[in-house]
Amino acid sequence: MRELIRQLPGSKIREVANAGLDRSDVLAFWFGEGDEVTPGFVRDAAVASLKQGETFYSHNLGLHELREALAGYVGALHRPLGPERIAVTSSGVNALMIAMQVLVGAGDEVVAVVPVWPNLTAQPVILGAQVTRVPLRPQSGAWRLDLDELLAAVTPRTRVLLVNAPNNPTGWTLSRDEQAAILAHCRRTGTWIVADEVYERLYFGGGARAGGPPAAPSFLDVADADDRLLVAHSFSKSFLMTGWRLGWLVLPPALLDAVGKLIEFNTSCAPVFVQRAGLVAVEGAAATLPSLVGHLRTCRDTLLPALQALPGLEVAVPEGGMYAFFRVVGETDSLAFAKRLVAEAGLGLAPGAAFGPEAEGWLRWCFASRDPGRLTQGVERLRQGLRL
Repeated sequence: MRELIRQLPGSKIREVANAGLDRSDVLAFWFGEGDEVTPGFVRDAAVASLKQGETFYSHNLGLHELREALAGYVGALHRPLGPERIAVTSSGVNALMIAMQVLVGAGDEVVAVVPVWPNLTAQPVILGAQVTRVPLRPQSGAWRLDLDELLAAVTPRTRVLLVNAPNNPTGWTLSRDEQAAILAHCRRTGTWIVADEVYERLYFGGGARAGGPPAAPSFLDVADADDRLLVAHSFSKSFLMTGWRLGWLVLPPALLDAVGKLIEFNTSCAPVFVQRAGLVAVEGAAATLPSLVGHLRTCRDTLLPALQALPGLEVAVPEGGMYAFFRVVGETDSLAFAKRLVAEAGLGLAPGAAFGPEAEGWLRWCFASRDPGRLTQGVERLRQGLRL
């Protein structure tokens, strides 16, 4: 085994969850998924595909009709684009790994905005790259980026800038002006941008294009087709398809063949029946997404005031995503605290330390709950765990 792989840390979220998965009395909010099943019409499309015998390989880059549908979907949100800029992948995290494989090699420098889901910063490390971390910082009830600090960190030596916005775990979201400044700087330094925008539709701000569907600001709003930009997306969050493992990349046309080769060497292709489910999910997005986002807003607006009412808590208000991020005064070991909440209060949360040292002392609470009443129950258990 490579020593680098041996030294990769295990998932601290999974470590907490393993302490409570066998307990039916635990209210679990630790994983990044809600408790709503995939809509029936999406599941039916997969069943129909299997019944028709679609159990063979597809094109490396995905079914043409799915790529066309995704091009239309993304183009309606941002700038028009064609299927020659779309590659279908076996999950969003697979899209991110393939983006790294096509761009990054041993000894390269990657700059990452953190805290962030740990898989993102582990991927370039696995490939032998060096990761420089630029931290968000909590200020006035939200996490903020020092744009000057980020731009100073990105130099001609920087191969890739990795940005996740809306951000997991903090809910921080880039503004379009910040994206334009970052893109202009990366054009000067020759740096590629890998943007994880899987939460763009789970957005509570007002940054949608005039007359268009609501979405968080995207680098696709300001970039040209041939810019050094890859944007990763997933069906997991906005389409309630976490277990299906389906995603896609938006990329410059010049990279399409290379990405197709990497898909061949990784998974060959996404399963056809899963792609059929993804196709109808995209086609039905206009009917399903507004109610999903409205429900998540209700969940957010149920949980956050209840947390803010507890003494000794600092709570960051998320602009996007599906997480509340907070810390308790005096609690500096988030992993130990999260385990204690499982054991003593029957409450399952993700420790901030899972997302990097910048988030130590914080806890992440996934508020994507079918019943907002579960969130209220969870806050009461937190109160008990804090002995308030």
